[in-house]
Amino acid sequence: MLRARLLTALPLAAGVLALIWFAPSTWVSALFALVALLGAWEWVALCGRQTLAVRLLYVSLFAAVLAGLNAAGAAAPAFQEVWGVPALIWWLAVLVLLLAQSRRPDAVLLPPAARMVAGLITLSLAWLGLVAIHTRPDDGAFWLTVLFSLVWGADIGAYFAGHRFGRLRLAPAISPGKTWEGVAGGIVTGLALMVVLMVTGKGLGEAFPSLGWLVPTALIVMAASVVGDLGESVLKRWADVKDSGRLLPGHGGVLDRVDALLAAAPVMATALMQLA
Repeated sequence: MLRARLLTALPLAAGVLALIWFAPSTWVSALFALVALLGAWEWVALCGRQTLAVRLLYVSLFAAVLAGLNAAGAAAPAFQEVWGVPALIWWLAVLVLLLAQSRRPDAVLLPPAARMVAGLITLSLAWLGLVAIHTRPDDGAFWLTVLFSLVWGADIGAYFAGHRFGRLRLAPAISPGKTWEGVAGGIVTGLALMVVLMVTGKGLGEAFPSLGWLVPTALIVMAASVVGDLGESVLKRWADVKDSGRLLPGHGGVLDRVDALLAAAPVMATALMQLA
């Protein structure tokens, strides 16, 4: 399993980072849109809508939403205040749902229609967050790399620390395999990767905010990544499936790979508004 995960993750990560740094913003935005559309294809299936016609209709609707957001320039700084704070409120609401669900597995069960609407909102906010970060003048590619490092570091650290030291379950009614020790290991790994990036960036002449901003922001972003991960776990639990799909060997589906980014991206983008 680990070998399959690495063989899938490493080439994908390298390709994504190469595009972030060297491809035009329009290409990167299109890549994120493609990933979001694949996520929408899986999301609607997790809502119990497996027929081809319904899935195509849902993905087409989401494509129209993304096209509208792109045409309106919704990821531009002038519009970020419109969706930035609502994105934080959205994910706080998801956190409340998770807290209720962690105490009683049957506490909340959203109907399929509500889940489908939630998918449109969640995936749209994630796309906006990623594009908003990447299109920042001068430092967009760097901060997007920081975001990925925090999320990927938290995921990798949680995987190994959880397997080695995991005892205290984080949310057994939602995702029995996740532990507090794993979360701690993920935080340490994510912070370590961020420090490496900051040292490297400073050597390349990048200017950074104070540690008083960096560390709390990194912690909040990684906490958001856990919420995104658990949010997708609830969706899969409602659908009674282990993976969102089978596109990525060793990982499952696209949503299984980007679940943490769904929350972390808009949270990071909103935090970076303070540096604009």
